[in-house]
Amino acid sequence: MRSRLTLTAAALAATALALTGCVPGEDSAEGANAEGNGGSTDELNIDFATYNPLSLVIKDQGWLEEELADEGITVNWLQSAGSNKANEALRAEAVDVGSTAGSAALLARANGTPIKTIGLYSQPEWSALVTGPDSDITEVSDLVGKSVAATKGTDPYFFLIQSLDEAGVDPSEVTIQNIQHADGNAALNNGSVDAWAGLDPIMAGAEADGAELFYRNVDFNTYGFLNATESFLEESPELAQTVVDVYERARAWALEHPEETAAILADVAGLDEEVATTVIEERSNLDVNPVPGQEQLDVLERVGPILVETGDVASQENVDTALDELLEPSFAEEATQ
Repeated sequence: MRSRLTLTAAALAATALALTGCVPGEDSAEGANAEGNGGSTDELNIDFATYNPLSLVIKDQGWLEEELADEGITVNWLQSAGSNKANEALRAEAVDVGSTAGSAALLARANGTPIKTIGLYSQPEWSALVTGPDSDITEVSDLVGKSVAATKGTDPYFFLIQSLDEAGVDPSEVTIQNIQHADGNAALNNGSVDAWAGLDPIMAGAEADGAELFYRNVDFNTYGFLNATESFLEESPELAQTVVDVYERARAWALEHPEETAAILADVAGLDEEVATTVIEERSNLDVNPVPGQEQLDVLERVGPILVETGDVASQENVDTALDELLEPSFAEEATQ
């Protein structure tokens, strides 16, 4: 497939905006393992993540490099360890396009990060509450007085908060340790925490090793959001369209080649292929309409008040404004025509 790429947009800024401050759930730009350069007409800075299988397919197959070679555009890949890290990179303009959970995209926008959601890459069940095989924790109410690892600013964190609310447990009754996903799994394994708000594919690997997913609820998972900085969309809309076009190529390929997709995930994430297959075939709905719209807003409207109650966003007004401004469906609409 060749995209309709004709670069007529103005050059991207030669230097990035400095990261003026971190929003809740984010660390410094250095934590994103990248230095923002604001992008340029001869570069595309884009993330890949094990929680976004389509990004792994695109990177593995070299389709963006193929599409952009004739234009002299270099593709720079940055790995996101979690939605919070993708948000950091977007905020610092270290990437032009980054993949997060929907809840994380709303969090970033509500706290002033100028991003737009230009596509959906999955409707996953990627979060659950996890404990060790010998734990006496069997339900959410058992977490009272316990310690739980969770990465703030990501779907597993909001999954935990929603789960506690549903069970009538105040978050203050639980010690929440804010550590990155892989470190949360490690903390569970070494006994530093009693439970972990897990994220696939790390969670699937832990489950294969004996961990128990003691609470699951697919409705508490938000969609996989593909986000771009507003400056990138304004200055390089044709390049943004190419990214979304290639994502749709990857979606079709992944649906036709689930075994190969699982093998790619296994290789990048260091998983057994059987575990990766579980993630792809059982907990990642890739056959989703890529156009962001009301269905996603309905999900995020449930998450919004949680962001305010936990102090992650200053006001409900900020959330409502973000909900009005976050989605930009035109690129995915064009890609699916």
